[in-house]
Amino acid sequence: MDGIAGELSTQHGGLRSTLLFFMAVAWYNVIELVVLVLTTFRRWRGLYFWSLLLSGTLGVAPYTVGFLLKFFTQTPARATVTVLTVGWWTMVTGQSLVLYSRLHLVLRDERLLRRVLLMILANVVVLHVPTTVLTYGANLRQTPAWLRGYNIIEKLQLTGFTVQEVVISLLYIWETVKLLRMCAARENRKIMRQLVGINVAMLVMDLVLLSLEYADYYAVQISLKGAVYSIKLKLEFAVLGRLVAVVHNRCPPAPIDGDLQL
Repeated sequence: MDGIAGELSTQHGGLRSTLLFFMAVAWYNVIELVVLVLTTFRRWRGLYFWSLLLSGTLGVAPYTVGFLLKFFTQTPARATVTVLTVGWWTMVTGQSLVLYSRLHLVLRDERLLRRVLLMILANVVVLHVPTTVLTYGANLRQTPAWLRGYNIIEKLQLTGFTVQEVVISLLYIWETVKLLRMCAARENRKIMRQLVGINVAMLVMDLVLLSLEYADYYAVQISLKGAVYSIKLKLEFAVLGRLVAVVHNRCPPAPIDGDLQL
């Protein structure tokens, strides 16, 4: 659990280089994401646009910078924890809001959409708040009790947010498959395979993070998480544009939320 309460103690050059590589990947992806978002969307508004943009700029970026300062510098713990915590809140819940807003393309059940939103808001209280308290305690107090508490909540919150994203992604896949089956075009089957493949890739990345966390590779998991979330945000562009086109030409036709138009 090296790095859980401050600067990395290991001097292993390979590990340090690996962590820096993951952070560099995250920063590069955020820069590319910003360019893609600002040049792809004709109208800069709506939940999808802002959650996608802010998850990168106010999420992944400060999250990664915070851990860079924590692991590799003598920056005061209060400052590093504040920066990384702001980034973590925005990155994780922002990703869920991206998935939630994307649901409006394919799901018209308002009650189910409200339940998904309530799940996201509930997890902010149940997972974000106690994790933040224990993060500050573990880094500022550094007593065994605080460290044990943080170690427990870190596993719980990562599991909880993974389950949340899986639930939203499965709903999206299910509704999209039903939509694409309405028009049995070969192109729709291709989009269906791409969609399932991308969501499976996202799930595999989440499982890798979970495995590292439960194996107590804290520094590796934390550094990789920023890169993983930046990759997941970029994957949003893989099939979204084509899926919007399918929705506009669906059989039978249905309204589409203007905020999600590219």
